[in-house]
Amino acid sequence: MESPGLLLAKADAAFERTTPPVRGSALYCGVDLGTASIIVVVLNCDGEPIACEMEPCQVARDGLVVDYMGAIAITKRLKGRLEERIGAKLEMAGIAVPPGTNNANSGTHRNIVEASGMEVTGVFDEPTAANAVLGITDGVVVDIGGGTTGLSIFKDGHVIYTADEATGGRHMSLVLMGRYKMSYEEAEAFKQNPQNAGEVRAAVLPVAEKMAGIVARHIAPYDVKEAWLVGGAAGLSKIEDIFTGVLGVATSKPPYPMMVTPLGIALGILPEGVKLEC
Repeated sequence: MESPGLLLAKADAAFERTTPPVRGSALYCGVDLGTASIIVVVLNCDGEPIACEMEPCQVARDGLVVDYMGAIAITKRLKGRLEERIGAKLEMAGIAVPPGTNNANSGTHRNIVEASGMEVTGVFDEPTAANAVLGITDGVVVDIGGGTTGLSIFKDGHVIYTADEATGGRHMSLVLMGRYKMSYEEAEAFKQNPQNAGEVRAAVLPVAEKMAGIVARHIAPYDVKEAWLVGGAAGLSKIEDIFTGVLGVATSKPPYPMMVTPLGIALGILPEGVKLEC
């Protein structure tokens, strides 16, 4: 597999650039039903991103779907756009849910994607899906989404512990709403504007420290020496420095952290040896 940075760069570029698939070959989708957006990544039979679509939304809250019909409508819409771009039907998809999600909630995610016309062939917890891209053998992968902070601890390449708690990017936006008397939509736009990076970081520092504190509490019983941050809220400027200070272990984040989990979901349903069959 290509390096994580190169794969993520290709996934990000696939929002604008479409790579035609080999006619008749299988395609693999990763559907990330997030609190702030739904992202769909399509991989070809070589495991390379060929097209991506995303739509901002508020169909989930703290990892739970609160607008079932809205989630189906958006997923169908994204699937239709992608099929039009690549000129092929999308039939297989993987999904991810926050760690510790019960069967009813994971079933809701499955039903939404299957209602859009794709068969769900893999269900993962979000940090573990992210690690399909990162390839961490020992350490903790932290997925900071719109509503929750989830984590998976790896030892010798195996998951030994998972956890998930409310507090994510949405909570950052709520802080900005109160501080600057903005609407939620205005706060989201302000947060995502690179020109406001320093001001946003200062305003939401307590939220980021709370996220780091959640992770610190969960990893305390384990010998964790490395942390990786992924997810949309990990895009906060220098958030890895905040985590390093709180956790006391080296913390990194890859480029395009928002793309790690959806890409990892799609990689997770890629069959072993599929490159030989392409």
